[in-house]
Amino acid sequence: MKPKGPFLLLAGLLLLILSACSTTAASGPPGEEKIAVVTTVYPLYDFARQVGGDKVEVTRLLPAGAEPHDWEPTPKDMVTLTRAKVFIYNGAGLEPWVQRQLGMLAGKGIKVVEASRGLDLISGTPEHGHEHHKGEEKAGPAGVDPHVWLDPVLAQEMVRHIRDAFIAVDPDNASYYKSRAEEYMAKLQALDREYREAAQSFKSREFVTSHAAFGYLARRYGLQQVSVMGLSPESEPDPARMREIVAFCREHGVKYIFFETLVSSKISETLAQEVGAQTLVLNPIEGLTPEEESRGENYLSIMRQNLANLKIALGGKS
Repeated sequence: MKPKGPFLLLAGLLLLILSACSTTAASGPPGEEKIAVVTTVYPLYDFARQVGGDKVEVTRLLPAGAEPHDWEPTPKDMVTLTRAKVFIYNGAGLEPWVQRQLGMLAGKGIKVVEASRGLDLISGTPEHGHEHHKGEEKAGPAGVDPHVWLDPVLAQEMVRHIRDAFIAVDPDNASYYKSRAEEYMAKLQALDREYREAAQSFKSREFVTSHAAFGYLARRYGLQQVSVMGLSPESEPDPARMREIVAFCREHGVKYIFFETLVSSKISETLAQEVGAQTLVLNPIEGLTPEEESRGENYLSIMRQNLANLKIALGGKS
């Protein structure tokens, strides 16, 4: 964890100094000011851009390659945040630092959007009908799984929350935001259909992954994730858990172990070597690597890459 005290104290001083000159819209030509929007994790950044189009200027606090579970804002990040008209965060315990700033944000009149608000959240990491072994690290309040965006149906609800916030702060362009949200939700619906159709052909329903980020995706499509680590990718599996996973892989003839791009693949590689399996990427899309950003990847493209790899691992039709 990064030390919070010095950073937040310095941030507070900077906020006082800059509060008088904070703006609520991004700079631009007269009459063409854009709504300044700040987001935390990458999916929210992508959703906000899709809904807001050329009416918004979206800034993502987490830089490329950053892993969000233990991330804390710098004083510079806090200054950026105070200049927003709309602030969008995931909630479900993914960004605990946000709770300490809600009072300040409300006082500055910033529209705050908790994108996971009102959604059907998963507690713990249910596997085979029960919660994970004791001692697993919890990611959110009471062990809530924060990776809601990996369910394309729930992602549509997040898009609706963002749409409503943009309309609230910019009602003159309500029809624009509604139209763009509908267009993007149609793409999410198409993605959902692709996953549903593929899942019908899967020969196996269980997949092994390093990080328990895929509970929502598994629930939506009738799959079962078997995770080496907990809801946070920084949690370490104990020897008993590793023996349990090795036994599972051998018993079920697992051919592929999934890993992700923002954290070390060492545990997945070790497990794969132990059971004679190969490794594949299953990306939780918490953030993009610099290489993914340079290739122009986005939420939809990475979700389709995930689906292609699930087809390989679970024996689905290509």
